[in-house]
Amino acid sequence: MTQKTIDTVLRIDSSVQRQDSVSRTLGDEIVRRLRDTYGQVTVRRVELADDMPHIDASWVDANLAAATQRSRLAVSDQAVALLDSADAVVVTSPVYNFSIPSALKAWIDHVCRAGLTTRYTASGPQGLLADRPVYLAMASGGVAFGSAADFASSYLRQVFGFMGLKDIRLVGTAGVASDAETATRHLDQWLPVGAAGRVA
Repeated sequence: MTQKTIDTVLRIDSSVQRQDSVSRTLGDEIVRRLRDTYGQVTVRRVELADDMPHIDASWVDANLAAATQRSRLAVSDQAVALLDSADAVVVTSPVYNFSIPSALKAWIDHVCRAGLTTRYTASGPQGLLADRPVYLAMASGGVAFGSAADFASSYLRQVFGFMGLKDIRLVGTAGVASDAETATRHLDQWLPVGAAGRVA
């Protein structure tokens, strides 16, 4: 996919750490480089650590109900609208116990909506969102990305692809539990760049 321009970025932050978060630092650098490349970029930021509600039985009932009962889906509808309107997505996520934070999983449950972001066909599921770059800014205490124990980034690739977003760009650094400073010292090792420092 060739991305001509990026005007709006949706940034999803999920670490419970507000300060000294490696994944958030990687996200900051990605956004900075996107702005260097594309100029005035509007960033719409979603802070999942604040209070992302999990779906429950009432949510499922509302999703299957008539329009008069769909007010329960307001958070989900807004999350889908923000995702659909972004030219690029930046997801910052630590790896907790080999996977992603529960708040990020809750957000995923809100945006994976049959009929809105995906549909089921005779040949299998089909994503309904137009493809666009999704940057995964991820930090792991010890699990190497791409290893057999990396359930976190592989899951995110799968779930975004499920919605039609297949241009996934992983910016991952491991080993932050033992030496976070060294793990983040050379961002270019993890953040691919093109000509003139442009984000690849």
